Amino acid sequence: MKRAVPVVPAVVLGVLLLSGCGADSIQELRGGPAGHGAHGAAPVQPPSPVPAQGTYGASGQGSGQGPGRASGQGADHGSDHSAHGAGAGLPSPSPAPPAGTAAGVAFNAPDVMFLQMMVPHNTQGVRLVRLVRERPVRPEVKELAEAIGVTQERESASMSGLLDAWGRPATAKDDEHAAHGGMPGVSEEEMAALIAAPPAEFERRFLDMLIAQQDDAAQMAKVEVATGLHSQVTEMARRVDVSRTAQIAQMLALRGQ
Repeated sequence: MKRAVPVVPAVVLGVLLLSGCGADSIQELRGGPAGHGAHGAAPVQPPSPVPAQGTYGASGQGSGQGPGRASGQGADHGSDHSAHGAGAGLPSPSPAPPAGTAAGVAFNAPDVMFLQMMVPHNTQGVRLVRLVRERPVRPEVKELAEAIGVTQERESASMSGLLDAWGRPATAKDDEHAAHGGMPGVSEEEMAALIAAPPAEFERRFLDMLIAQQDDAAQMAKVEVATGLHSQVTEMARRVDVSRTAQIAQMLALRGQ
């Protein structure tokens, strides 16, 4: 069933751009100061201590359904993102016990799972946004795409560094995440269809696909905030959620113009 795409009013969009990390990305792209402090974001408090039990095993696989692919991706994508950020449909918080320590700080299986899922997801996202460089899209769409690419490349470097310090591979095995819904992302067929889209349709299809891609990241981040243990990783997840939510708002506004 097709769902109508909500149009974000200009006033709401302005608030999101001032408070969200999507604005931070564009500021960095223009040569401004990096980090969330550049736009006055409030500090994020670390999660409360969690009990030493949960549904995740040492491999990072969960027993329940995890973050899934946003439905309706492609030419007809128009998911109702009005509830985005509310955490609807996510599993109940179920923190796992520590799986190890690094520099005296404990981490658990969900921390590892989040990083291992985000690294390839970000890599795919960068590949997606690079498509607009040579395509006929509006300047503001190109600027947002470039900012997203810069942000996600920086995130991936930090995430890979943590995994390396923990002695964990940057990506999990292909079937590692099957127990919690599989690895979300854009299929090769979907990417090929976007590349082949006629000029008049490319921008709309691109925005639809990127909205779904960024929503996937936001949902994975919410799971990590609820189940993770390592304060640096849960902080990363909070920032991912904030930035993707702001970017989705920008894209919905662009799509409605």
